[in-house]
Amino acid sequence: MTAKSVNLTLYRWAGAWGPFKVNIPCGECSLTVDVITDTLETELAGISVELEIKDWLTEWWKPLPKGGWHAPIVLVDGKLVSQGRALNRGVLTEAVIAAHVEKTEVDGNHLYGKSTCPHCVRAKTYFEQANVDYKYHDVVKDSRALYEMLGRVKPIVGPKTPITVPQIWIEGAYIGGADQLGQKLGLDVEPNLDRGQNSMTSRPSLKPA
Repeated sequence: MTAKSVNLTLYRWAGAWGPFKVNIPCGECSLTVDVITDTLETELAGISVELEIKDWLTEWWKPLPKGGWHAPIVLVDGKLVSQGRALNRGVLTEAVIAAHVEKTEVDGNHLYGKSTCPHCVRAKTYFEQANVDYKYHDVVKDSRALYEMLGRVKPIVGPKTPITVPQIWIEGAYIGGADQLGQKLGLDVEPNLDRGQNSMTSRPSLKPA
């Protein structure tokens, strides 16, 4: 699937309205441009984003229906994400990734987890036992991974359902957590009583020759 671009629009304090003209954008508008540029090159690298920078005084009425009235105004796919202050890069990253996941599908095998999660370690073991290649995303160390995981899982499980790790995709299809992965890969998943009723471990399934 070809990814569609995310539209990012910045209305800066500049332009002209009648006899009133501003030739030099405000400091926070300039800072917002720098934040956008750097975030697109780092956290959002690889995501197709079309950036438009417009002079707010010249087109002040355009962002009003979206609730934008105080430059710098930032819109992502037409949704207001920030105004009246320098842009927070975390807010930008979350908004762009949320728009991106709505336009793209998962491709391949992915495991979203964290290093302190025993079930994530267990899921890695399942992949390795089955000799299946996968890409691991640490949602604690990588904010992009966190926002992408949430953006893809919430529509599936519902906005009020707490999201835990691991979250796993096989060949682009969402399957759930470690237990579902073990079953998908043909491993027997059984309770490990040493770790409590809800903890699970695995052993290779014994299939007749």
